[in-house]
Amino acid sequence: MYEWFKFLHLAAGVVWLGGMTLLVFASRPAAIQQMAPPERLTLMASVLSRFFWMVWVAIALLLASGFWMLSVSDMKLAPKGWHAMSGLGLVMCAIFVHNWFAPFKRLKRSVALSDWPAAGRAMGQIHPLVLTNLGLGWAAVAAVLIWR
Repeated sequence: MYEWFKFLHLAAGVVWLGGMTLLVFASRPAAIQQMAPPERLTLMASVLSRFFWMVWVAIALLLASGFWMLSVSDMKLAPKGWHAMSGLGLVMCAIFVHNWFAPFKRLKRSVALSDWPAAGRAMGQIHPLVLTNLGLGWAAVAAVLIWR
């Protein structure tokens, strides 16, 4: 059973980190290079709508599987890297929740109203939050692998 929870945990992490990597290093730069703001912002709102729902599922799986694995491993004896990953993961969740309810909500509303300057500002707020979470996610991976 432990291995199934570990698989779910890893799969959810891969989806979240992989999706952020694709957004930061491929989708957004290509859209900026190839599209005018109305098309680009409409596309990014649509992409983020789909991806962010996947992140909600990933968060549920990460929290459930992670805390289950910690609970069956005697938390006080778990490697320090596991605790670091848990703390970083909770910070990532908080950043994502803020991203969902503040700038992403503004992005969707602005795109629906064709208010491109406001949509651009919202996207400008989303990007650094995704970058921060991408860095924290890789820090969590490093912590769990290196810090025993």
